[in-house]
Amino acid sequence: MKTHKISSAHITPQQAYEIARGGYRLELSDDARTRIQRCRDYLDSKTEEKDAAPIYGVTTGFGSLCNISVDKKRLGELQKNLVMSHACGTGERVPSEIVRLILLLKIQSLSYGHSGVQVATVERLIDFFNNGVLPVIYQQGSLGASGDLAPLAHMSLPLLGLGEVEFEGKDVPASEVLKKFGWEPIELQSKEGLALLNGTQFMSAFGVWCVVNARRLSECADKIGAMSLDAFDGRIEPFYEPVHKVRAHRGQLETARNFRELLKGSELIARHKEHVQDPYSFRCIPQVHGASKDTIDYVESVITTEINSVTDNPTVFPDEDIVISAGNFHGQPIAVAMDFLAIAVSELGNISERRTYKLISGSRGLPSFLVANPGLNSGFMIPQYTAASIVSQSKGLCMPASADSIPSSQGQEDHVSMGSNAATKLYRVVNNTERVLAIELFNAAQALEFRRPLKSSPAIEAIFTEYRKRVPFISNDEIMYPHIESSVQFVRGM
Repeated sequence: MKTHKISSAHITPQQAYEIARGGYRLELSDDARTRIQRCRDYLDSKTEEKDAAPIYGVTTGFGSLCNISVDKKRLGELQKNLVMSHACGTGERVPSEIVRLILLLKIQSLSYGHSGVQVATVERLIDFFNNGVLPVIYQQGSLGASGDLAPLAHMSLPLLGLGEVEFEGKDVPASEVLKKFGWEPIELQSKEGLALLNGTQFMSAFGVWCVVNARRLSECADKIGAMSLDAFDGRIEPFYEPVHKVRAHRGQLETARNFRELLKGSELIARHKEHVQDPYSFRCIPQVHGASKDTIDYVESVITTEINSVTDNPTVFPDEDIVISAGNFHGQPIAVAMDFLAIAVSELGNISERRTYKLISGSRGLPSFLVANPGLNSGFMIPQYTAASIVSQSKGLCMPASADSIPSSQGQEDHVSMGSNAATKLYRVVNNTERVLAIELFNAAQALEFRRPLKSSPAIEAIFTEYRKRVPFISNDEIMYPHIESSVQFVRGM
């Protein structure tokens, strides 16, 4: 098993995704351990100073209770109360692979030495990650400002021996797992509960998962779209380089280049065409897929900055001898970006469904609904319905969450990002688009067989051959949903 050392070195979303998916153990580097301890020692010294000024969340209450001071002897109790009272999540569970990302990103953020936590607290989070102890976290409850308070409270409860964890495939009380490993519950010190709960790791974890999978789906969309283009007897001219050099968006140029490579050597693309142009869903693939590529690049840059940042509050600066209560927990930078990415990924599905519709339309020599005997057979009529339904849902999910704000905490937290809603909506759009592309592939492969004996390019035929090992040609009506699921699994592995 490989080891990833938590240090000051930046990580990319792809690296975080791969680390969280398994095969890695985390370990604190010496410099990270030193930074964490130094910050903790500094914060302890500040709270011991005579006549020290109140420090928000350290020696005071939280939110609109920030002006109420707390007795020094009860600062640990204050932090434990914070974690317990804020664990108000509800709704669907956060998937396990994203919980692992949440743990990784929280550990990374705390390791920079500006949060005031104990080394032991970070080490216990690492223990959870390394031993597959995954806190049970729910998707609803965060406003995406003041951090992801509710979900991160659920992440933090097991540190105290409270709440539930998923361990070895079962949900069990955290206290049982701590006992199994011989771990004592963490005794939180001043500010630690706030450091754990403030932060954007819930949003960021979804953002990492979504941007990595959006890039994968963008690549799949080109391959599947190329198969559809050839099966539809489409034209290659709209992908020629000169037309894209005079409108030189990077994603557009890249998409056109991909299609030229994917279709190189195709007998179908090279044959004479009776039609002078194709519908937009084929002719404008470089412009549409390209815009999504450019969006993915932009959002990845935003997520990269976020996962290498300190996002709790207050922020502790031992070198400058200051503790600043500010707003790095506010999720607006990634909330807006994730709303943008939802639109871009949704559009990959939107144009995909239109290509599917054209394939079943009974035009350009293809049979209606892609079966030899339509009428007796409905063929591929209803997979397109399914794709249309999914696409419609994704369009609804593209309403930007970041355009909303509802004041909370008696008006102290009077503008919030709703970034957590942007994140979970985006997650659904990514999964939706994967299913729509899978349905297009199901149709494209079927249509390609009606062009035999002519062949597509070596690249497309190689995809087709592998796909046919999982999903057969449909001669007569049969139950289709298992084939759609097999198509989804195939796209997941492309």
